[in-house]
Formats: sequence, C-alpha cells, structure tokens
Amino acid sequence: MIMLRPDLQDCTPPKFAPGDLVRHVRYQYRGVVVALDPKCAADEQWYQSNQTQPDRNQPWYHVLVHETGSVTYPAQSSLEPDDTAEPIIHPLLGQFFSGFADGRYQRNDASWLGIDSVIL
Repeated sequence: MIMLRPDLQDCTPPKFAPGDLVRHVRYQYRGVVVALDPKCAADEQWYQSNQTQPDRNQPWYHVLVHETGSVTYPAQSSLEPDDTAEPIIHPLLGQFFSGFADGRYQRNDASWLGIDSVIL
C-alpha cells in the first residue's frame, strides 16, 4: 500500500514539471522550471520578507529567469503557462537540460542536484 507523507497530504498537486515554460503572473518574467517543492521549503524569515505571501501549502518552483542569471522561487498561484514556446536564455540551462523541443526543455542525464549545489 502506498502511503503519502502526512505533512504533504494537504498539498495541491503540481501544475508544472521540470522543463515547462512559465510566466510570472505579477512580474511577467518568463522562465523554465528546474525543480519543485510540494510546499514552500523556505524559512519563515525568507517567506515574510517577500512582497507577497502566497499560501505555503502549494507547490513552489525553482525557475531560471529568461535573459538574466537569476533563479526565483515562486508559488504555483503566481505562475501561468508560457505559451510563446520560445526558448529561454540563461547561463545555467546546460546544468539541467539537454535540449529544447515542442516548447519545453528535456532533462539531461546529469545527477539532479539541489539548486544550491550549482556552481556559478
């Protein structure tokens, strides 16, 4: 029998997966999802320092932001699909993806390390 972790049972299912193109609803930047957390994994100080505080009990995504070197951590409610199907320009793309086709990135064969372990 498969059992869900009790701390994740109330979490919203993810709408996006690694490789999906997204757009931030408020700030309108485009990006690509690198990884996700089933709920906000940031500490309370980080969470409270944001301009908005979306519900913590929803998926939160690690997103490479187009034409920057930035990585953001938005909540699912802050994102929508990016239907442009245009590739993202970001210096870390090769760390996570091997190619781009049909409007999404393909995961490479490298070990899936946490975003904090990527050397800039």
